Amino acid sequence: MNKGVKRVSFSLLRPFVNDVFRGMGLPDEDADVCADVLLEADLKGLDTHGVNRLKPVYYDRVKAGLQSPVTRLDVVREGPTTAVLDGNNGMGMVIAKKSMDLCIEKAKELGMGMVAVRNSTHFGIAGHYAEMAAKRGLIGIAGTNARPSIAPTFSVEPMLGTNPLTFAFPSDEEFPFSLDCATSIIQRGKVELFARKGEELPPGLVIRSDGSTGTNPDEVLKDLLSGEAALLPLGGMGEETAGYKGYGYATVVEILSASLQSGYFLKAINGVNLGHFFIAIDVSAFTELDDFKHTTGDILRSLRAARKAPGADCIYTAGEKEYLTSLERKVKGVPINTSVQLELIQMRDELGLIKHRFPFE
Repeated sequence: MNKGVKRVSFSLLRPFVNDVFRGMGLPDEDADVCADVLLEADLKGLDTHGVNRLKPVYYDRVKAGLQSPVTRLDVVREGPTTAVLDGNNGMGMVIAKKSMDLCIEKAKELGMGMVAVRNSTHFGIAGHYAEMAAKRGLIGIAGTNARPSIAPTFSVEPMLGTNPLTFAFPSDEEFPFSLDCATSIIQRGKVELFARKGEELPPGLVIRSDGSTGTNPDEVLKDLLSGEAALLPLGGMGEETAGYKGYGYATVVEILSASLQSGYFLKAINGVNLGHFFIAIDVSAFTELDDFKHTTGDILRSLRAARKAPGADCIYTAGEKEYLTSLERKVKGVPINTSVQLELIQMRDELGLIKHRFPFE
């Protein structure tokens, strides 16, 4: 563990995060929803989307009036298996949860449900919402557009967001298959994490306006905003390593996140007015749920039993590492670096949450 990093237990962190959201003006139920999504990221080791983002993404934006702490969700249109919702730039986690709840309700009744959302905000880890469906015996799919970060193949200009495309399938194992990936090699949150740690980025993740690679995370974050740097899509630069695949999938997510609901897209997005889409598919409309779970589990176990590469200790399937990390962090707590420690103290003091004390003080 890096110097200055301290572990904080969930028994301390959860009530604090809840109180911060309430102090921002969220109703109690909505504060609980937002805290659940944020802390699930930390539990699974997805530190780019946990308390690292509490202040810069949620606290600061609400404080600046960019998004509303009270979420008003309007139904724009609705059919038996579909709906279009307007989030009015409320809390993205609340909007997303209610959207997937509606998908699940429709899927349970008619086999499938899809909801498209416009005018939303950052909703945390996309996998949370896909897994909501998987926990109910459904296939879950979720995606969102985001601030321009990815350069199209043969471009150096940030145009597309990191645009995650997420799937979750129930299985007969202790955790679902859960694939939650950005369509860039590295997402903005990981660049922020490198900056917080004071570490250089590996070359080949970021392209600068002159075609060179960027490795200084502070400069990259600044240049992403000015358009002087961009993240490379999955596959990397050009066609030799198939960067066009990541570019193509990012565009698919952009279309599903904007075109279906006449929402904002590409450079019109700047932290708010995001579009999302959610899909739930009832497995029992196709086959028996237990059979699906068993076959899925057999597929995953067979993959993990494949012949290992020299020097490799283990083969993982999607969602497994996060599950294993969650077991460890439930006991040991969440590692919090020094810059985030200062942010937690600042929010506590500004909101007058004097009952909360941290082990790093």
